[in-house]
Amino acid sequence: MHIHILGICGTFMGGLALLARELGHTVSGSDINVYPPMSTQLEEQGITLLQGYKPEHLKPVPDIVVIGNALSRGNPAVEAVLDQGLRYTSGAQWLLDYVLQDKWVLAVAGTHGKTSTASLLAWLLEDNKLSPGFLIGGIPGNFGVSARLGETPFFVVEADEYDTAFFDKRSKFVHYHPRTLILNNLEYDHADIFPNIEAIQTQFHHLLRTVPANGLVISHADEPYLDQTIEKGCWTPIEYFSGKQTKHWQFKPVTEDGLEFDVLFNDKEVASAKWSQLGEHNMQNALAAIAAARHVGVPAELSVESLSTFKGIKRRMEVRGVINNITVYDDFAHHPTAIQLTLDGLRKNVGKKRIFAILEPRSNTMKMGVHKDSLADSLSLADQVYLFQADNLDWDIAAELKKNSGPVKVFSSTQAIIDKVLTEVKMDDHIVIMSNGGFENIHQRILDALKNKYN
Repeated sequence: MHIHILGICGTFMGGLALLARELGHTVSGSDINVYPPMSTQLEEQGITLLQGYKPEHLKPVPDIVVIGNALSRGNPAVEAVLDQGLRYTSGAQWLLDYVLQDKWVLAVAGTHGKTSTASLLAWLLEDNKLSPGFLIGGIPGNFGVSARLGETPFFVVEADEYDTAFFDKRSKFVHYHPRTLILNNLEYDHADIFPNIEAIQTQFHHLLRTVPANGLVISHADEPYLDQTIEKGCWTPIEYFSGKQTKHWQFKPVTEDGLEFDVLFNDKEVASAKWSQLGEHNMQNALAAIAAARHVGVPAELSVESLSTFKGIKRRMEVRGVINNITVYDDFAHHPTAIQLTLDGLRKNVGKKRIFAILEPRSNTMKMGVHKDSLADSLSLADQVYLFQADNLDWDIAAELKKNSGPVKVFSSTQAIIDKVLTEVKMDDHIVIMSNGGFENIHQRILDALKNKYN
């Protein structure tokens, strides 16, 4: 079967392309945002990438067109699909129809931490000989790809609450029918499609309704919006996790930065973990993954051992390079909570060394200015903050940040940011670049500039 994917370079759709190719289908796709790591991953798998959404990309006529949720009516390719009467579906529906049938699905949902937790869970299963399939919105270092079919019935999926397609406004995750469900957290996000937190809770409750009575829900104990959602009705056993005392899973930091911590279950110590991931949020992610792995038969003690060989995920505090003892990180954080947690973990690790935070407010919610009042506070742990004011931003960053004190500078070009970094950065500094897009390849450009300066 020939499958053509519209929006193929999105993290979810790119993963679908890999699964379709592994199933033996011919796969092609179109997109306007072609940049690494997804474009590189797809090209390495021999998948044809076409720039733009031209109707001629649909020749020869594919057997089915999978349409990403970034495309809407008026898009030339979408209009061609409809006018020609081509068979089409959404990515989430295709995943259910062709991959998830007869699988034990382990889904990871939440506002933050989905990619990290799903990657952790896939590795805990893999390292303990369960060879799972997975589809993750990033590229785990232990696997090198964002999706695969696996060799057992177990399938880990990052369960996104964003809407499915222009013709299906339910959240993607209601299609997945999980038997094991992790609920990491719940905050207001995706303001472009959800008018309020209650609308998001409704979708999460739809997801809860799909989990069977012989499944398991694993929920963060310190999230009031999750508690409210569960109170609407849950027909499945629940285990809770937290950094605080809770009746099920708990972590206790041994080191402040989270590189070492103890895992407890029902107030009894299970094992001590040593690994490479920073921060409280990653300890929370680890607890959830350990609980989910235990549900499919992996003893918690073995999962804790497997944490030590977890290699992290591309674009999640990924060290892109070190020049003159200046470390440059790439991170996907784009919500104030995620930004604050990321910087908190790094601060506890590096102590008084300087942290430079470079942020592109790129998500639809950020562009709309929904979180503008909390943005400055989320960046307060950085010594220097550089914000990128893109042309498509609906609010004036500089005007808003005048209300707050702190070392914040606003720039209208990435080159201006790079030039400023070069004049201020010194040995032993840490530069964290945060964006959920390509950010004009600023990471590599800063590294190249540092090489030219110090070599």
